Amino acid sequence: MRGMHISPDDPLLMKIVDDLAEHGWSQQDVFLPEALTRELALECRKRAAEGDLAPAAVGRGPAQEVREGIRGDHIQWLEAGQAEPCDRYLEVMDQLRLALNRGLFLGLEDFESHFAFYPPGAFYRRHVDRFRDDDKRMVSAVIYLNDPSWQPEDGGQLRMFLKDGNELDVQPTGGSLVLFLSGDMPHEVLPARRDRLSLTGWFRRRGNEPFEL
Repeated sequence: MRGMHISPDDPLLMKIVDDLAEHGWSQQDVFLPEALTRELALECRKRAAEGDLAPAAVGRGPAQEVREGIRGDHIQWLEAGQAEPCDRYLEVMDQLRLALNRGLFLGLEDFESHFAFYPPGAFYRRHVDRFRDDDKRMVSAVIYLNDPSWQPEDGGQLRMFLKDGNELDVQPTGGSLVLFLSGDMPHEVLPARRDRLSLTGWFRRRGNEPFEL
């Protein structure tokens, strides 16, 4: 992304919309500017050093629990006004939300996001991002904050299980974006040999009232 002043009609956002419509996912190797990626990575590391990131849980509501055999990342949810780089990131993602609504009529109302810090060896087993009793999450978005020197042998790939039976491994290169339909794309995070940093978020619609299965 060339600059931070972007509109929902930007060609890059339009390409993401087209990818999502055609394939159910989109990968952009260059999305955030290098300077903003670096500032967000520093913010993530700062929060980790200060103990602000907590072990991520699985499940929802009363059933939520930390299970390191399923996922080993540490997270902190973003709130507007906490840090200037985070606010700039949220502004970009809101323009992407508007572009998705214009192009795909998804009725996306908001965006929730958290830092995700995977220490060496941490992983996240295969899963989907939509809860069984809550259909608000429509589109998942992951932006990587890793050092530009990241190599495939460093691990940490996002492995997506495509509908045609193939697997796609996304390298967690700093500044890149991967986007996919939350309820339709099983995926996992492979173990990394280095600290793995990202911003993970979900575009959400109003959704139906929770129901029992």
